[in-house]
Amino acid sequence: MKNNVKIYRVQVDLTQQQLADKVGVTRQTISLIEKGKYNPTLKLCLEICYAVNKSLDEVFWVEKESDH
Repeated sequence: MKNNVKIYRVQVDLTQQQLADKVGVTRQTISLIEKGKYNPTLKLCLEICYAVNKSLDEVFWVEKESDH
């Protein structure tokens, strides 16, 4: 899943480890989320949003693909 976690994490000057500590996961989990290789739970998505002071759709919005 594409997301803006890394962009906003860097904007608030957090390392992957610092963000991981804030939301209660491992640094590796944050890395996988940033690469789009791990699909976080809604709860974890919200925790990340709170940590970077952004809304859910700013961080995790997925563009709906058009049918044509």
